[in-house]
Amino acid sequence: MANHPSALKRARQNRVRRTRNRSYKTRIKTAVKEVRAGIDSSAADTSAESLRKAVSIIHKTASKGVIHKKSAARKISRLTRQVNALSATPEAASETQAQN
Repeated sequence: MANHPSALKRARQNRVRRTRNRSYKTRIKTAVKEVRAGIDSSAADTSAESLRKAVSIIHKTASKGVIHKKSAARKISRLTRQVNALSATPEAASETQAQN
């Protein structure tokens, strides 16, 4: 355990940041699950709306430095491709689900 006052303060700050970052990451996971649930149920309009919310949450988390910006871009890109494939054609939707 830390003994110096500055090290004690740093430990407190890390504890607060860790809990805050964990809540941001949990929000991302929940949002992604909602999008994937919409994709699995083949509801194009529902999944498009949940994608819009998920993109906002992912961007916000990346801007705060919780996740890397390229990691956020990768998550958004993959979700967007799946939603677009769902709304494009029924064949493409079944093909995308078969790949995952």
